[in-house]
Amino acid sequence: MTVARSTVSPPRRTARPAAARAALAADPAGARPESPRTKTPHRLRRIAEKRTAILDAGLSLFSRYGLHGTTVEQIARTAAVSKTNLFYYFASKEEVYVGVLSRLLDQWLDPLRALEVETDPVEGIRAYISRKIRFSRTHPEASRLFCLEVVQGAPLLRGELETALKQLVDAKTEVIAGWVAAGKLAPIDPHHLIFALWATTQHYADFAVQIDALLGRGLDEEAFVEEATRNVQRLILDGLRPR
Repeated sequence: MTVARSTVSPPRRTARPAAARAALAADPAGARPESPRTKTPHRLRRIAEKRTAILDAGLSLFSRYGLHGTTVEQIARTAAVSKTNLFYYFASKEEVYVGVLSRLLDQWLDPLRALEVETDPVEGIRAYISRKIRFSRTHPEASRLFCLEVVQGAPLLRGELETALKQLVDAKTEVIAGWVAAGKLAPIDPHHLIFALWATTQHYADFAVQIDALLGRGLDEEAFVEEATRNVQRLILDGLRPR
């Protein structure tokens, strides 16, 4: 079964807070939305770049200080935009936060989308493990922020978990169940396999401090990344091969 890439819809824009209204009044030209006629490819690219810069700044700050410990001023300063400009792209700090988490969820699920019925299950899962550990290496802040949000009950992301995430996982559990039924994998509950894959691969980012305390090594070392990948692949795949 081929599953279309899920896209995360941006949260519905709410009324701008008083700070945003004040910023607009102080600098209306700098924050005035461009009309569709003025949105040339160059301008659209600039808009995308600004949004990306704001989301990157939000990720860096939220992962260190949390939602409540981060201010709009900090995000704007880190993104090298004015506070007025930030409020053109996002209505509030909370909207930036949801945007960061939504983008992360989409990136985090990308390796799972690659698992298709026609994929060789052992090689597909082997590649999945490698991609997820690499993601933990290249996006450790993102992985930790997502973990923190879920541990807190996912108050701002629960809707995405119950829709985009659930839809994709439901589709991929059908793929895994098909592999089991065809005798390509040992009998395994697909949901628990996915949970185990998530737990083992994200552990290296979410508990990086603990790993460093125990081993004095971590994902910043390429040899350690390869070692971790090989061992997780062996643990998972040896239990999945048909008997």
